[in-house]
Order: sequence, then C-alpha cells, then structure tokens
Amino acid sequence: MWRALTVFRFASLGYAAILMANSFRTYERPWLGWAVLGVMAAWSIFASIAYAEKKRRGWPLLIADLVVTLAVLLASQWVIPPVLLQGGAATIPMAWVASPVLAWASTGGRRAGVFAALTIGAADLWLRGSVSYATVNATVLLVLAGFVIGYVVHLALESEARMQAATELEAATRERERLARGIHDGVLQVLALIARRGAELGGEAAELGKLAGQQESALRALVSVQQPAHQAGEADLRETLGQFASPLVELALPATPVPVPQGVALELAAAVGSALDNVRVHCGPAAKAWVLLELEGPAITVTVRDNGPGIPEGRLDQAAAEGRLGVAQSIVGRMRDIGGTALITSAADGTEVELRYPK
Repeated sequence: MWRALTVFRFASLGYAAILMANSFRTYERPWLGWAVLGVMAAWSIFASIAYAEKKRRGWPLLIADLVVTLAVLLASQWVIPPVLLQGGAATIPMAWVASPVLAWASTGGRRAGVFAALTIGAADLWLRGSVSYATVNATVLLVLAGFVIGYVVHLALESEARMQAATELEAATRERERLARGIHDGVLQVLALIARRGAELGGEAAELGKLAGQQESALRALVSVQQPAHQAGEADLRETLGQFASPLVELALPATPVPVPQGVALELAAAVGSALDNVRVHCGPAAKAWVLLELEGPAITVTVRDNGPGIPEGRLDQAAAEGRLGVAQSIVGRMRDIGGTALITSAADGTEVELRYPK
C-alpha cells in the first residue's frame, strides 16, 4: 500500500507539472507557481523516504504531510487568478492533494481518511469562495477515496491477523498431536522392562510379563511402519494391511492392487493397528476382528469391526478429557493429517471403525 502511495504521489506530481506547463502563461505569478511545484517535488521525495520506514509512519509525519498539502493548495490563490478559481479551474497541486488522504486512511482507517479528505475539501471551498460543481466533485472523490482505502486496509490487516492466528493454531495443534503420538514410543521401554522383570520373577508376574511382551511386540511393529507421510513412491495397500492377518483378525481385500502413496499406506496401517490394539485391550484376548478394504468410487475405505461389547456412550470424550488420546490421535488425528476421515460407531454387539481416504 505504501509503495502504491509513492507511485501515486509522483504520478500526480507529473500531472500537476503538465498542467503548469500548459497554463502558466495565464497565471498572475508564474514564478511562484513553479516554486510551489518545486516544493511539491521536494516533499514528495522526503515523504516517500520517510513513509518507507514503518516506525516513522506516525501522526507527526501524517500531520506534517497534511499541513504541507494544505499550504500548497492555498498558495494557488496567489498564482491563479480568482476568476479562474471561482470558475472551477484546477489548483496547482491538482490530484496531488489526495496523497495525505491515502496516507491517513492507510494508517488510521476510514475515519482518519475521511477527516483528511474533509479538511482538504474545506480548504478548497474556502480558496474558491463559493460552492461549485468542481468543489463538490473533488471533495466527494476525496471522501470516497479515504473511506474505501481505509476500509480495504482494515480488512487486509484483519485478514492477516486471522491468517496468522490460524497458522499458529494449526502449527501448535500439529505439534501437540506429534508429541502425543510420540508418547507411544516411550511406552515400549516400559513394556520391555515389565516383560523382562516378569520372566525373572516367575509366577503371576511371568504371565503379566508375557502379556506385556506381546503388547510391546505389537506396538513395536506398529511404530516400525510409522514413517513420514511424505515418503516418496507408492505402495499396494493390500500388502501393507496384510501384516495384521492372524487367527483372530480376518482380512477381506480386493483381488486387484490398491496403489496409494507410501506415506498414506503407512498412516492407514498405523490407524488400523491402533484400532486392533484397542480390540485386544478392551474386548479381551479372545475377541475377533475383521478388516475390510473397499474401493468406493473416488475413495478408499478401510473398516475394522469387532465382536466386543462396544464402547460405552461418552467413553471416548471422557478418555480424551483424561489425556488418553489413543483414538483421538492415533486414529482420528492420523486420518485428518493425510486428508481423510475416521468414523467410529459402536453398539452392544461390537464396534466399527471406518477410515476413508479420498483417492
């Protein structure tokens, strides 16, 4: 905006110089007119340099800009014959007087821009001594310019602030999700320690250690396929999901390859693995699960069903409130990161996790 104002200031200065060159023979004091034009040129250079630094765009410079413009405008009465001014002849600065209006609007908004426009309009009215079409037209244009520029600047600053806030919120949210998923890696050491100590102690501790070892192996397998989502190349999603086949997990996969980006395949597999872990933990060691991979038009759907007792109403929200983010981050968060969705429905005869990725 300030660079545009600099361009406008010098363009309007050039227009004023052309008018002076065409009309100075009809002026009472042509030499004074050229002197005023020189002042305008000097101030244009100074103002452009001063406004270039944000810290100097304060009210002292804005007021000085308005005062210089008023002085240049009022100097027209000693250069241009009164009869010409009353008849609507152009003043010496002509459109150059809009420069402080744009500067005030850019800094102070609509009210400041309109105030500067009305001030210059009042000075032009006093200079001509009567209300005319030229006076009213020029003032209205200045007021509109001040209002519109001020409003546009207000919208731009507001949009920039909202975009900055949204960007910071998104970055903070992704960082929290990354850390929440990383917590699962720390669990591996604890599970390995429990498995080792349980085997050493024997008895019921050995059984506990065995269960911990199974969970440690399952979690380690899950983490091992969790690579960056931007990993290059493609993978057949059928092969990626094939690792979950077991006596308690039945897979239903298409007969033809399902190619997806490598990173997407890994994140989908990690979400499926998290859902199956929940089946083992919450439905018991004998619970069965079914994984179904389908192509539905432009989308890929992976469904994980189990025959467990279902999830009590409000349990997921309660778990998230307690800081247990397995479903919220390992399933829902992962799908959101790759542009997909996760839908979890539960009933008394089991739970269904539907993962959809727009191909």
